[in-house]
Amino acid sequence: MLDDLTTAASPAIAWPAAYPQGYAVVDVETTGLARDDRIISAAVYRLDARGEVEDHWYTVVNPERDPGPVWIHGLTSEMLEGAPLFQEVAAEFAARLEGRVLVAHNAVFDWQMIAREYARARSEAPVKQRLCTIALAKELALPLPNHKLETLAAHFGVVQRRAHHALDDARVLAEAFRPSLRAAAAGGVRLPLHECRPLTEWSDRPRIGQQAGGYRPNSWRPSRKRPACPYPNPGRYESGKRLKQGMRVAFSGDTSVERDLLEDRATEAGLHVATSLSRLTSLLVTNDPGSGTSKVVKARQYGTPVVDEAAFGQLLGDVEPADRTDG
Repeated sequence: MLDDLTTAASPAIAWPAAYPQGYAVVDVETTGLARDDRIISAAVYRLDARGEVEDHWYTVVNPERDPGPVWIHGLTSEMLEGAPLFQEVAAEFAARLEGRVLVAHNAVFDWQMIAREYARARSEAPVKQRLCTIALAKELALPLPNHKLETLAAHFGVVQRRAHHALDDARVLAEAFRPSLRAAAAGGVRLPLHECRPLTEWSDRPRIGQQAGGYRPNSWRPSRKRPACPYPNPGRYESGKRLKQGMRVAFSGDTSVERDLLEDRATEAGLHVATSLSRLTSLLVTNDPGSGTSKVVKARQYGTPVVDEAAFGQLLGDVEPADRTDG
């Protein structure tokens, strides 16, 4: 696969001195999107300061539980049964990350999953900074209709062979990141780097309606009809505060993670997933707040708070329980 990323010499660029000296392009496939979900495969492409590939690495991981949405990642329980546990690959994974900026598509999600796995293994991932390729595409003002990985790949003429396979997704991202990095350097664009803070404590909390340590088979089965939210709406989300169970959340536009999985995660956290936006909507999640979709327009009219997908993912990690007197 390294041959796919070999490029001819290109015009010299005056690389900004503040740019990182190396990158680790990462993709992980997981059992789901919740804080207690597990990594089932991981891939890393190591790149030098100019975005050229140095090597790559891939592994499957035994999550010690149901693999979740098999129809997406294709990894069955039988395929993962003999795979190493995360703690058995943690050192090799860390060696691939050390001293580099972690690069991923929707990087906050990949970083959170990685940080949690290292916390479970009573260790820390040696990552100080991350770079999200969605954020970089926005900084470069790339003319993309949405910010899915397949769209970014198509923009740069990258052919994807196996979507949702960690190694191929990482290859595609590495190949799309290189011209993005060169464009940023040539234009003197400041890279959207964010600090990565490792977890120092960890405890798996049971999901709503699920016993600790268990996993309901087929719990990720896609369904258009979702159960009614058991909690009353506590009102609008306030910036800087936590989401609270019962809040009505609507989604608009394209997301880098499958919409069904995002909605499933919101439902499991005790939120009310709304298909339309009204004055009662607590929060709108969209990666394109400047678009003219009906939900975005109504959100402006009603003053509904708006956050992007990455921020929503962080908020879902700590949803406030509904008041005991509610309902």
